[in-house]
Amino acid sequence: MTIPTIAFGNGHEIPQLGLGVFQIPPEQTRQAVLDAFDIGYRHVDTAAIYKNEQGVGDAIASAGLPREQLFITTKLWNDQQGYDSTLRAFDESMAKLQLDRLDLYLIHWPCPQRGDFVDTWKAFIRLRDEGRVTSIGVSNFRVQDLELLISETGEVSVVNQIELHPYLQQPELCRYHATKGIVTEAWSPLARGGDILADPLIKALADKHGKTAAQVVLRWHLDNDFVIFPKSVHTERMRENFDLFDFALEADDLAQIASLDRGQRIGPDPAELN
Repeated sequence: MTIPTIAFGNGHEIPQLGLGVFQIPPEQTRQAVLDAFDIGYRHVDTAAIYKNEQGVGDAIASAGLPREQLFITTKLWNDQQGYDSTLRAFDESMAKLQLDRLDLYLIHWPCPQRGDFVDTWKAFIRLRDEGRVTSIGVSNFRVQDLELLISETGEVSVVNQIELHPYLQQPELCRYHATKGIVTEAWSPLARGGDILADPLIKALADKHGKTAAQVVLRWHLDNDFVIFPKSVHTERMRENFDLFDFALEADDLAQIASLDRGQRIGPDPAELN
């Protein structure tokens, strides 16, 4: 089936569902990505710090799929920020991915105390203008970080990839994204499979719709127009995560899930990670 897409402000599109490869060991990454391709995934999200870009690249090279059917994202790690170091890091990532053009490049964290992300963003703009990256964006940025990029360069990120799940819904940041035409991507959309999947409300909605708790949570993301890329190395779980397009949550379901927000992070606070 064709996965729905969401339009960026620059006119390009991103598949709303992908495969995340965070914490997939390098030696398992190639096969995991190939399995995902067999199921129907065409969007893969990796990062330099994951140490598995090579496995993603090997899977792309051996899958035999048309390049235009694939959407590949990677991210610049924190200690590589800065104008010249960003350009070098990009070359290293592209060599591992075995690509001559990247669909989406993200600044992984703002690291506000380092103060390098504006210069990094200027290098991103250069890479885009040279045609080496189709779209450029950020991850884990706060409103003030996004505002600084805009005021210093006039360029709006096409996306902000943030921790987002029913226990951390970040409504103010998502509303800001909407005012700027920034697409919201959710990392760890299942909160790493913790308490959310055992939540009585989520379990009740799963029973109501004849779906699993994970499918209800992932469908909540889709119905809110978020982009998701749940991680798995198990083909059965990949298929479960892919099987989201034969149902939709009702308005009352969405309102009930909205009540679960606890402001509860499982990852670092972007204001503090440097």
